[in-house]
Amino acid sequence: MRIIIVTDAWHPQVNGVVRTLTRTREELTRMGHEVHVLSPDLFHNLPCPTYPEIRLAILPARKLTAMIEALQPSAIHISTEGPLGQAARRYCRKRGLPFTTAYHTRFPEYIEARFGMPVSWSYKALRRFHSLSHGVMVATGSIQTELESRGFTRVKRWSRGVDTELFRPRDKSFLNLPRPIHLCVGRVAVEKNVEEFLKLKLPGSKLVVGDGPLLPELRRKYPEVHFAGAKHGEELAAYYAASDVFVFPSRTDTFGLVLLEAMASGLPVAAYPVPGPLDVVDGTGAGVLSENLGEAVRLALDVSPELCRTIALNYSWPRSAEQFLGNLRPFG
Repeated sequence: MRIIIVTDAWHPQVNGVVRTLTRTREELTRMGHEVHVLSPDLFHNLPCPTYPEIRLAILPARKLTAMIEALQPSAIHISTEGPLGQAARRYCRKRGLPFTTAYHTRFPEYIEARFGMPVSWSYKALRRFHSLSHGVMVATGSIQTELESRGFTRVKRWSRGVDTELFRPRDKSFLNLPRPIHLCVGRVAVEKNVEEFLKLKLPGSKLVVGDGPLLPELRRKYPEVHFAGAKHGEELAAYYAASDVFVFPSRTDTFGLVLLEAMASGLPVAAYPVPGPLDVVDGTGAGVLSENLGEAVRLALDVSPELCRTIALNYSWPRSAEQFLGNLRPFG
């Protein structure tokens, strides 16, 4: 099958959406499918206000149309709701072509955190965008329930995976910090709620791995915290494995790939009881969820690293790609 994925989020961005799409393309290609990603780097683009790492395609409709018609795809998946996603939706609607979409981020909550816009306004716009989709793919059951309660239809599950060969238990001597080491990995931005972690009074060390617009401010405000910046591949895996507990303060993620990476590395999770942690961690014994994040951290330190690893082994990228493929709506 020749598949087009249209996305406003792509390399060099480093986030869960990009990593998910990258691994999905790799797995689908391995399965014998032809996958083409149409992303902002293929168009005239400019940086997104307040989030310059995101590039926004400028008036992409004409070029996008030419690219789609030249590729003659069997199916189209629209991954994001930005300029490219909007243009692809219009293209499919005008030609009566079926397409699928995905809901990767709780944008209404994200926009409320950044700009104070009521979530009801944003959900109305998102509901309209996804209303023509033949399958709105979501990562977890709680997000599916939430969207359906807000009037979204044809919501389908598309779970995630983790590279358990890269993310695995390793020698903890990689980090020479006072223990226990409390690790947080992710974009250092307001929507990730990182400061709630930094405010906690905890023994040992706090370690933040990631980059983002709040990094300079938080470095000044919390000089006792170790900010390592963005890390990738083997180095990132070493940071996970050398820590003692993974703290996930976000309330806006729909899944949180970092949860699986931490668990695969033998790290117990401490998080709020919100979508993502509720679906991945709750009921597994691999961590502690509580509205009192400090208490969750303290209790999570007693969780078995072996159990965390065992739970993570249930997730695979091949299985995720098969779900994605099954959700697609081929033409004809």
